[in-house]
Amino acid sequence: MANMCPYGRFTHAVVRGIPETFGKAVEGGRENGETSVDLAKAQRQFGCLTGALRQKVGLQLIEIPPDPELPDSWRIEDVAVIQGDTALITRPLKQQRRSEVEAVRRVVSELNLTVVEMGAEEGDSGGATLEGSDVLFTGREFFVGISSHTNHRGAEVLADTFRDFAVSTVPVCGGARLRNVCSMGGPDTIIISNSDGAKKTLRMMEQLTDHHYEVLTVPEESAANCIYIKGPSKLDFLLHRPAEECPDSVSAFQKLQDYTLLPTACSEASKLGASLSSLCLLINRKHTYF
Repeated sequence: MANMCPYGRFTHAVVRGIPETFGKAVEGGRENGETSVDLAKAQRQFGCLTGALRQKVGLQLIEIPPDPELPDSWRIEDVAVIQGDTALITRPLKQQRRSEVEAVRRVVSELNLTVVEMGAEEGDSGGATLEGSDVLFTGREFFVGISSHTNHRGAEVLADTFRDFAVSTVPVCGGARLRNVCSMGGPDTIIISNSDGAKKTLRMMEQLTDHHYEVLTVPEESAANCIYIKGPSKLDFLLHRPAEECPDSVSAFQKLQDYTLLPTACSEASKLGASLSSLCLLINRKHTYF
């Protein structure tokens, strides 16, 4: 297997703005419009996230303009899986989301990444669905959540793309995505919620891996999705949900004593089933090609 640089070293973040149609897409078989979301608040929270990535962590930020015709396009994590110099352009479950990949494809191409397409419906990856929020890369291996959004064929395409890494599949309970219940909290550290479903997922991951991971358990499921970055300054940053949103998990994050903790609100996106990491794609490039 490949021996890559330690997990979490990134230079760029790609984001896509919150459109005026935020919350109007069909998700999980019902209209998101049934959920009351505050557009202005969502846009403020997005601004705080991008500000933290650019100003505090020190990443180069690439922002794709919002598109009102693509109301879910702010969930940019879903449309690409990026590791090293390779970007796999995914195939989201819903047909109406698949045109979201076009703008992301242009950006990663301009960054001189090798772009791999999941292929046409009738091609080798026909029938495959894969969304990035079901993919957890640990720096050593991939775990792919088999969910209502990602199937086994999608996981096979990912394994064919990133052949230097082991790829294991784990079932995700209910309508959740894998990254809703766990995330990386640093090299060899997995943050996971205390729910029964998350514990079951973790047990399966531990059975499938040859590596040992430290585990940081948080009592609230929405706190389990964090963004870990070792920034250009070589400091360890963790973007996590603030006390106002996840009050019972603050003490768990404070155990990471050598980290710069960046509380980052995500309440409006969370109402639509998204998490902090849904809002960005992280890339490690030594040079800027724009």
